[in-house]
Amino acid sequence: MSDTARRLGRDLSLSAIVAGAVAVLVGFTSSVALVFQAAQSLGATRAQTGSWLWALGIGMGVTCIGLSLRYRQPVVTAWSTPGAAMLIAVGGGLPMAEVVGAFVLCAALTMVAGFSGLFERMIDRIPVALAAAMLAGVLLRFGLDVFVSAQVQPALVLVMLATYLVARRGSPRYAVPLTLLAGLLAAGFGGQIRGEQLALSWAVPEFVMPSLSLAAVVGIAIPLFVVTMTSQNVPGVAVQRASGFDPPLSPSIGWIGTVNIVLAPFGAYALNLAAITAAICMGREAHEDPSRRYMAAVAAGAFYLLVGVFGATVASVFAAFPTELVMAIAGIALFGTLGNALATAMREEPAREAALVAFLVTASGLQLWGIGGAFWGLVAGAIVLQLRPR
Repeated sequence: MSDTARRLGRDLSLSAIVAGAVAVLVGFTSSVALVFQAAQSLGATRAQTGSWLWALGIGMGVTCIGLSLRYRQPVVTAWSTPGAAMLIAVGGGLPMAEVVGAFVLCAALTMVAGFSGLFERMIDRIPVALAAAMLAGVLLRFGLDVFVSAQVQPALVLVMLATYLVARRGSPRYAVPLTLLAGLLAAGFGGQIRGEQLALSWAVPEFVMPSLSLAAVVGIAIPLFVVTMTSQNVPGVAVQRASGFDPPLSPSIGWIGTVNIVLAPFGAYALNLAAITAAICMGREAHEDPSRRYMAAVAAGAFYLLVGVFGATVASVFAAFPTELVMAIAGIALFGTLGNALATAMREEPAREAALVAFLVTASGLQLWGIGGAFWGLVAGAIVLQLRPR
């Protein structure tokens, strides 16, 4: 056995595997409906819609595994959720070949922004306090959702919360895995697992020859690129740095764009750094030793490959879980990360007011011109920081 294989075996842990599974569960269930709706609104056939899921799953899996192993740091990728929302707003009217051509161009722009260092030069100007405040604003909804879900399924959520609090005292490394297990058992005994949703179905890739038109470039490619870079990649970098990780940014973005170019003709409309799911893989629940948390991202990549290959089968498994279970485990898994982000944001008194504004704007979910609150939170915080008394 090689030294690399031995190291991977040593670094792999149950907590990392569960963190990766939870990250995929949260990422998939929270926005897969948007992906299906985006495909349908653009006129994709049933087979093409399945191909979209295949391409996105393969793309996320390859980039999570490849980049995390390369840098020995957790690098988690995702499909662009605001990008999917934007595609829904665009609607049909263009041939699928031109739509796919716009996907390829968006991926190419991402690759150039990465390898050229342009995106990294921009991101390096963001103060740590503002980045942490933005991260806290992004995560706040997930923390609140734990208690929102308790209004609907109080017994289920209380069992999960009690398990987490007890496990944190006795076995903090396995607190989240035990919480997930408790939730599944409680849901199973309560008859809340919808077994009739399960169905075996493979995703089959379908290639569409890309072409370009002015309407596709202006109406899809450029807006998709801007929305993905500002609303997805910026928060993704903030999560990495607020969690104490700093993998090489320019090559990471560049390789994500490169993989995206290859898979765009199959329906991978936009890949990017993850934020919420990345935070799950970067917290202490993934592993007490930060140097071993990269295996949580590798595990997430393996599960994303399964999502791509098994397609609708995986979708039916996720659909079988109660919504409240997914909401609760996501929020509980992010408790530590949210607390650390708030502490970092408010640590330095001179930047505290600016960080508070960034946090509130981000948490509000403000949307302007198709760009999400994470970006506007940074903008608002930066303005307040510049206007503070000297």
